[in-house]
Amino acid sequence: MTTRDYSRESTRVSSIRLYILGALDIEGEMHGHQLRQLAEKEHIDMWADITVGGLYGAIKRLATEGLIEEARVEREGAYPERQVWRITESGRESLHTLRHQALSEVVMRPDPFDLAIARLDLAEADALPAIIEARIVRLQSMVSESEAHTQFISRYLSYGELHVMKHKADRLRAEIAWHEELLQKLPDILTDERSRKDDTT
Repeated sequence: MTTRDYSRESTRVSSIRLYILGALDIEGEMHGHQLRQLAEKEHIDMWADITVGGLYGAIKRLATEGLIEEARVEREGAYPERQVWRITESGRESLHTLRHQALSEVVMRPDPFDLAIARLDLAEADALPAIIEARIVRLQSMVSESEAHTQFISRYLSYGELHVMKHKADRLRAEIAWHEELLQKLPDILTDERSRKDDTT
């Protein structure tokens, strides 16, 4: 499988499908609002690529595909009727596949910044150090924000979820180190780009 094919394969793992199927498998039958409350309690949008608001649309798609099914309809007080969902056998098979894919595949999405650096406009080269430095400051701020948020919600998280949050901060630190190295090598990069341009003229 080529790098391009591998990237396309990786996009097939849907975090929101994995979350809903996993929640119904572990927690049991739930309606959409209960799934939303669980996601909010676990602060899922802070450590996974899931938006809480996207749960309802994903539930409908999973039901259409037969991966979940209506267990019953219930009403609480003055609230409207709610469909209670359960995972199907097909859903459990899909969950197993999704978990295996998510655990096995490495997902590193390309950053458009890399393409911009590889295709420099030498007329704007003087601005690059300040741009890179600003990116480093932003990344450092993101690390601080991530760690502060992790500390704030740590009482809601399992030991495994805390380690997942650390993964995000560690990735950001790796980005900082790469940007700092880029800043050091920038003079050589620009010299090389200018010589290549001279060779083609």
